[in-house]
Amino acid sequence: MRGRAWRLPAVIGLALLPAAVQTPAGAAEPGAAETRATARVSDSGSYRYWAFWEQNGKSGDRDEWSYATQGPSVLRPEDGAVIGFRFALSENSQDAGKPRGRAEFADICGGTDAEQGSKRIALSIDPGTRAHAPRGETPPEPRTVCARVADDATAADALAQVAKPLRYNSAALLCAIDGYPERGCGEQISGSGKGGGNEADGSNAAGKDPGKGEDTDEDGSGAAFGSATGVAAGIAAVAALSLAAARRARRRR
Repeated sequence: MRGRAWRLPAVIGLALLPAAVQTPAGAAEPGAAETRATARVSDSGSYRYWAFWEQNGKSGDRDEWSYATQGPSVLRPEDGAVIGFRFALSENSQDAGKPRGRAEFADICGGTDAEQGSKRIALSIDPGTRAHAPRGETPPEPRTVCARVADDATAADALAQVAKPLRYNSAALLCAIDGYPERGCGEQISGSGKGGGNEADGSNAAGKDPGKGEDTDEDGSGAAFGSATGVAAGIAAVAALSLAAARRARRRR
């Protein structure tokens, strides 16, 4: 009976441990690691990153862009495909900015001959506006380009052929296209990115630099710290309950 007196609080403490180490709110959504072209999603702010798009129709209109469900290193576009990359500040894929301007395969790749064993992929590369640029950087003008690559090439292969230098981080997240931006990679920016992700076609518009806000948790260290803190709190709770139970058992002897 005395043994049960101290075992029960310890069992309760162990049951509470998972609640103390649950996933932080700012962690990535399921599947985010697979797309590789997107940044982590959070309710507390926005992220500045290169969003990856596929075109569904043939007219080249902006309404035909759909957010890619596979990352550029996984997706293998067919000959005649049109893909897009847009750098912008957004909270998630629902409000991510689409590439601006028309992007029609015939216009972009019309002057590139088809060859056996290869395929042609049209790319729309939109570095976004000055309002979404990192502090001290000016985005290049949007451009379209045709890449002729091997039949089994991925979207990342096509991008590497026409938009070097590319920059990736240690988690294989696409950080820079054509060398832009020079620094940063999917960093969180305080405040909301809504209202600036899907601007109409046009030149870069000067605006207040969101980069002057607080950039946080660029490498995920904040999330890791939160998880470690939860583990420590859970272990401490179990230890305290066990110690209290042991003291009660000694008093009853």
